[in-house]
Amino acid sequence: MGYALNQWESLIGYCNDGHCHISNILAENAIRPVALGRRNWLFSDTPKGAGASAVCFSLIETAKANGLEPYAYIRHVLRHIAAADTVEKLEALLPWNVKGQI
Repeated sequence: MGYALNQWESLIGYCNDGHCHISNILAENAIRPVALGRRNWLFSDTPKGAGASAVCFSLIETAKANGLEPYAYIRHVLRHIAAADTVEKLEALLPWNVKGQI
């Protein structure tokens, strides 16, 4: 009971903002495949390779979270990223901005 009372502001935060979830199960489910494949990631030879893997996983999971099919999204990004020469054009390639274009 003491913990709940000490954390009261954080506990009721989700009541004040409808975008907040009381549970982090969505995030846990999204990273589960990465956690299960952890042994495979030992073979990322370099820190840059590990960073590249993290970027790929982030793009894939963000595409899924935005209701996009990951393969189609990555293909779309690879087709258009060479022409993205401004920050605005790069932001236009983010998953929440390409809905309906793929």
